[in-house]
Amino acid sequence: MIQEFKQRLARLQDELTRLINTPNEIAGTGNGIFDRYKHPVLTAAHTPINWRYDLDAKTNPYLMERIGINAVFNAGAIKFNDKYLVVARVEGADRKSFFAVAESADGINNFTFWDYPVDLPQTDEPDTNVYDMRLTRHQDGWIYGLFCTERRDPAAPAHDQSMAVAACGIARTKDMMNWERLPDLKTNSPQQRNVVLHPEFVYGKYALYTRPQDGFISAGTGGGIGFGLCDNIENAVIDQETIIDNKNYHTVYEAKNGQGPAPVKTQQGWLHLAHGVRNTAAGLRYVLYMFMTDLNDLTKVLYKPGGYFLAPEGEERIGDVSNVVFCNGWIADDDGTVYIYYASSDTRMHVATTTLNKLIDYVMNTPADGLRSSTSVDAIYQIIDNNKNQLQES
Repeated sequence: MIQEFKQRLARLQDELTRLINTPNEIAGTGNGIFDRYKHPVLTAAHTPINWRYDLDAKTNPYLMERIGINAVFNAGAIKFNDKYLVVARVEGADRKSFFAVAESADGINNFTFWDYPVDLPQTDEPDTNVYDMRLTRHQDGWIYGLFCTERRDPAAPAHDQSMAVAACGIARTKDMMNWERLPDLKTNSPQQRNVVLHPEFVYGKYALYTRPQDGFISAGTGGGIGFGLCDNIENAVIDQETIIDNKNYHTVYEAKNGQGPAPVKTQQGWLHLAHGVRNTAAGLRYVLYMFMTDLNDLTKVLYKPGGYFLAPEGEERIGDVSNVVFCNGWIADDDGTVYIYYASSDTRMHVATTTLNKLIDYVMNTPADGLRSSTSVDAIYQIIDNNKNQLQES
């Protein structure tokens, strides 16, 4: 029995090592805007063996998995001590999610989890579930993690165990290991998801992007990407939310939309990556889209390309919640390279790479959504005619 235990453990260790060390490579020619990669950067199988298995042959002679991991997805991201870090949502077989840091030397290959998951402090009202952390290196010197904290709806009847309340949890750190928990964000909205902290003070206040909604899943009369200011992040209260990017009929964000990671500052404006949701016969479909806001007036959208920026393709379409991509983490490097960490179908993490110059070009020069079929045709006619003229001139 001991020999079988050792042999099985050796196989598990070998499989994990080979998985982590599998080199990644660009997949196909792409669309010129960004490059996808052949392999996911994180999956449930990437989690450490000693998180999942009791490695004592006396108490676990068959080397059974004691803590099942279902998925790794929806990771925040930050460059820290010259390493590319993601704070992933790790979901156990029990449906409870927690946060765990994985690092890579180059942002694409060999992502490896730190020894322990994040030890997130609790508030007076403990979280039932936490997920989807956005990381912001703020002007005040802290690194903030804003995330969704879920608790059972106190108004739910005893027979309904699905009613929940979503709120914005706030934690901060200086070293990515030790986290200080702050009180949850308070707004006038019944529920909050996808809340993101802006990296700079605005009029001396903390600025946050919100997503007000009526229910736990449905945005209802709420929705849209909101914007609000608060005086004190240690007791964050937003009295007024201004919708800066709303839902719109027959678009990729007609059902609901929300801010992805914190925006990136450029000379032309703030670059935003967001997710949009529409309903289909097969259920909700999540895609990513982009827009740019004014450097001085963060509520003013300057450019917004029509349609989606990134949508699920191939195997990305399949998973626990199929036909979904979601991003709450990207890293803009000093050399202009941008690493976009996105999840597919609530199951696994991927990376796409591009540059700031490409994203600025894409956002500023891609036609906006004309909101009607005929305007889409007009845009195609225009590019065809421009191409004809270019050929004639050459």
